[in-house]
Amino acid sequence: MIDEANTTPRPTPEARRQQILDAACDCVRQAGFHGASMAEIAKTAGLSVGQIYRYFENKEAIIAAIVAQDLAEMREKFAEMESRPGSLIDALSEHLPEAVDKCFDLGRASLTLEVLAEASRNPKVAAILRAADEQERAYAQAMLNHGRRPEWTDAEFQARCEAVGLLFDGMIIRAVNHPDTDREPLIRVLRETVRQLLT
Repeated sequence: MIDEANTTPRPTPEARRQQILDAACDCVRQAGFHGASMAEIAKTAGLSVGQIYRYFENKEAIIAAIVAQDLAEMREKFAEMESRPGSLIDALSEHLPEAVDKCFDLGRASLTLEVLAEASRNPKVAAILRAADEQERAYAQAMLNHGRRPEWTDAEFQARCEAVGLLFDGMIIRAVNHPDTDREPLIRVLRETVRQLLT
């Protein structure tokens, strides 16, 4: 007879995939993309290399899954901002402290920069990131289109959206170069800048 109290439920495929992704993120942060071998990822996850390959064909597939998670999180955040009462610019302004904290999270920043560096050398990773960026820009432009000025051409509107993206992408580098930035005045200036760009 099986003692049910001592049996551990088997992880779901989703939970196992997440376990691998978390381990991969840790390894890439510590050793870079090339230093994070499948063997090292398996060791960090507490699994065998064979178990890793059941879920992911290679490291590029792991990167694609990490990027897909980020996109899903971004879609949820956009939907949340759009559902708030008041203007979209006000919702975006309220979200800024959380966004700045994410940009200044050194763990996230180091992972992002490692993947970007790999994309500059690896066409497969570059294709993954460019496809994700295209989706992200489409979501952002659809959301920000609600406050678009009628006199803006498509090119100007897209340039303004791109400038907002540059602010946040740039903060990831500032997180590494100047992690002790005083965030409160930065958030105030960002609020004014974003409002100026989008209204």
